[in-house]
Parts: sequence; C-alpha cells; structure tokens
Amino acid sequence: MLKTRIIATGSYAPKKRLTNFDIEKMVDTTDEWIIDRTGIKERRIAGKDEAASDLAYEASVIALRQAGLKAKDLELIIVATITGDMPFPSTACILQCRLDAKNAAAFDINATCSGFIYGLSIADGFIKSGMYKRILLVGAEVLTKFTDWEERTTCVLFGDGAGAVILEATEGESGVLSTHLHSDGSLGDLIKLPGGGSAHPPSKDTLRKGMHFIKMKGNETFKVAVKTLENLVIETLKKNNVKPSQLALLIPHQANLRIIQATAARLGMSMDKVMVNLERYGNTSAASIPIALDEAVRTGRVREDDYVLLEAFGGGLTWGSALIKW
Repeated sequence: MLKTRIIATGSYAPKKRLTNFDIEKMVDTTDEWIIDRTGIKERRIAGKDEAASDLAYEASVIALRQAGLKAKDLELIIVATITGDMPFPSTACILQCRLDAKNAAAFDINATCSGFIYGLSIADGFIKSGMYKRILLVGAEVLTKFTDWEERTTCVLFGDGAGAVILEATEGESGVLSTHLHSDGSLGDLIKLPGGGSAHPPSKDTLRKGMHFIKMKGNETFKVAVKTLENLVIETLKKNNVKPSQLALLIPHQANLRIIQATAARLGMSMDKVMVNLERYGNTSAASIPIALDEAVRTGRVREDDYVLLEAFGGGLTWGSALIKW
C-alpha cells in the first residue's frame, strides 16, 4: 500500500522582529505579562510589500532545493492560509506561477491554525489513491496585516511566516500513518475575522467597526483547546497502537505555551520531547507546524524510524492530527 512520505522541508520568516518590549511602547502591556500568558518573546513581521505568496515562495524554494527537485517535478500545490494575497485567484495559483510549476494543479484551503494538518490529510488521500505522486504543501500566513495593534489581548499573539514540505508516494513502513480531522462550527465565534466576506463585505461601516481584524475570546478558547487536544492525541495514538512513551517528538501548533504544556502534562510527556519555537515566532496559524517541523529536521530532532505526532487546534473550530513514522 502506498504511503505519503515527507522527503524535504523548508521555512521562511520575514527579517523584521517585533519584541515584547516594542509592543510595550504601543499598548498597555509588559514583556513579563506577555511571556507569562503566552510564552511569546518576539514575532516576525512581514514588510509592507510582502504577501503570503512571497513567504510561501521562499519556503518552497528551500524545500525543493532540499529535495533535489525542480518546480516542474511537482504535480500538485496546496497552500493552507487564511491571509492569502487576495480572495481570488488562490495563493496556490500565484505560487505556482512564481515557481513556474507548469505541471501542477493548485488550490488553497482554509482551516485556520489546523490548515497544515488538513492539507496533509488531503495530500495523503491523493497520494494513497494514486492520483498524484509528488505534492508541495505549504502553510503561509501574514496575520500581522489583520491584527488590531490597539487591542492589547490579541496584538501580542500573532506573527508571520511560511513552512513547506515536499510529499512523495512511497512503499514500506515509513510515512504518514494516519490523519484525524475534526470541527465544531457552533464554536466559530471564539476565533474569527468577521469582515471582508459576503456576510460583511468591505464598507466604511465594517472598517469603522474594526471588522477586518482578528477577534478572539482567549479564555474560552484555552479551555476548549486543552481538553480537545488531549482527546485528539489519545485518539491518534490508539488508532496506531502507539504509546505516548514511544513518541520521539510532539510538534504542536504554536499558539500558547500554556496549552502546549497542559497537553504534554495530560499525556505524561516530558517537554524535552515537545518541539517549541513559539517564543521566537508567535502564533503563525497554518504556518506554525511546518516551520517547527523544518526546525526540528534541521536541528536533528527527527531521525529515521521516529514516531512524530503533529497536532493543531484553531478557528472554525477545527482541530486535527497526523502520526508519522519518519
């Protein structure tokens, strides 16, 4: 049976760093408060002329180089993003043009912070069906362009970046073992960007009301996330007859250090086996897991035959996981 194997990774973050001390000068907050509540110390900020496709391109070029491939070798491009260049064409099509990947189909998906996991599940299905053999999957976000820098509880959270993986059909025991997707639209009000769509199209009124900025109910989201992620990880491990102690690395969505620590504690996992780079990037939504995965690969934290678990939770609400044997 065909399996989906990650043969290369890549990531990119804008050069500009915005530290907590910088934010102290903008709103009523402190470095100590931000670190205590979130674990974030700094985040990357896209330039005025940098769009999601620009970040996606840089990460993709690195991944292609690592794989020893050219863009023409790609058969499909999937971009997970909620901050695409424009409503249409898709950011994936813009990326396809930029890469000159003429042989690839391309489309975007929107599952907020769970986007990379959703994309991985879709790609895994395509590969296992035999439809495609080589896929570029990217998570790319420029969340700071949709951040209200006068709202002290949300402006400290988000950053910009992109991560990419090259997926290839393979035979054997290594590869994606399973993916698990869930959603609950009844809780969609917890995290949302209300303006800009057909429900609230751009107008002077939506601009005046700040409807084009990210809105989040942090405390309620935290409570749902911790329990949900615990159940998600248990479901994933049980499906594959793998114990938490057998995991080499847990790579969670980098949203909040407290959520990450609580999930690890409920599973009896040491933080030494959890990949965390939140302090340097903040919450980059669909980009956070592929960025963290790329760093884990480059620093030798992932080795052949390791069990690696990816898990995410985000707006929608959506949540998902993937267990990989490297």
